[in-house]
Amino acid sequence: MAIEIADELFDIADNLEQRRLYRFAEQLRGAGMSMSNNIVEGSGSSSRKEFQQFLNIARRSTFENANILILLKMRELIKQDILERLLDRLDHLCRKITNFQKTLK
Repeated sequence: MAIEIADELFDIADNLEQRRLYRFAEQLRGAGMSMSNNIVEGSGSSSRKEFQQFLNIARRSTFENANILILLKMRELIKQDILERLLDRLDHLCRKITNFQKTLK
């Protein structure tokens, strides 16, 4: 799910680059990749506590992505329906990560 959301964020970043909004595009790509990268990196941890820390970073990245998307909507760089759909998906992912963290305690 994190990879699918990141793929959608990359599409938005590609559009931002075409508008020469490179910083927005770069930030969105980085935060988008951070979600799945930290889940994967954490899965290779040798301890549950360390895995939980990586999941926490991935969870925080969902909030970062939400913030970027809200700013993009405020700047009229994305449409309301795109914002709402992605915020729903990010919220769902965040809840999944949180529930997964609870199983590691």
